[in-house]
Amino acid sequence: MSKQPIILGIDPGTLILGYAILKGGAKPSLIEMDVLKLSKEKDIYARLQLIHAKIIELIKQHQPTDFAIEAPFFGKNVQSMLKLGRAQGVAIAAAMHFQLPVTEYAPKKVKQSITGNGNADKDMVWKMLEQILAIKKQPKYFDATDALGVALCHWYQMSGPILPTMAKTGKGAKLAKKSNGWEAFLANNPGRARVK
Repeated sequence: MSKQPIILGIDPGTLILGYAILKGGAKPSLIEMDVLKLSKEKDIYARLQLIHAKIIELIKQHQPTDFAIEAPFFGKNVQSMLKLGRAQGVAIAAAMHFQLPVTEYAPKKVKQSITGNGNADKDMVWKMLEQILAIKKQPKYFDATDALGVALCHWYQMSGPILPTMAKTGKGAKLAKKSNGWEAFLANNPGRARVK
C-alpha cells in the first residue's frame, strides 16, 4: 500500500511567506497552516536565509512527499518580481535539497481549481477552502490560505479530474452533485444555452 501524500504548499513572499501542510488520501485534511513574517528583518539576504531555514524545518518536521509553490504574479514592478523570484528560488532549492518533487502553479490555476473561477478573490478562495476542508478558524493572513490553496490545487492535480475529487471531500460533494458536466448543466438550465 502506498504512503498517503503529504503536500507542502508555499505562497512565496519577501515580507510574509505563507505555508500549509496538507495530508492527501481519499479526503484531504489540513495538518498545519501559518505564515513566516519577515518584515522585521531589513536585510534581504537575511530574509532569504530565514525562508530557507523555515522550509527545511517544515520538511524535517512533516516529511512531505510533494512540494507545491505559487508562481510569481507577472503584474508587479520589476524590483518586486526580482525579490519574489529570489524568495521562490530559495524555497525551491530547500525542497530540492531533500529531493522533493517540485510543482509550480500560476495563481489563476490555483483559483480555478479551488473555486471554478480563475479570477476569484482571496476571500472567495478562503470560503471554499473552509468548506472543502472543514476548517473552523480563519487565519490572520491570506498568505496562509493562499499556500493552502496551492497545496489543495496540487492534490487535485494528483487525484485526477476536479469534480470527482471534490465529491470525496464532504461538503464539496454538494458542488460535484450539482454539476456533472455540460450535459447536466444544460439539462438543468435550458434557458442558459445560447445558439449562435
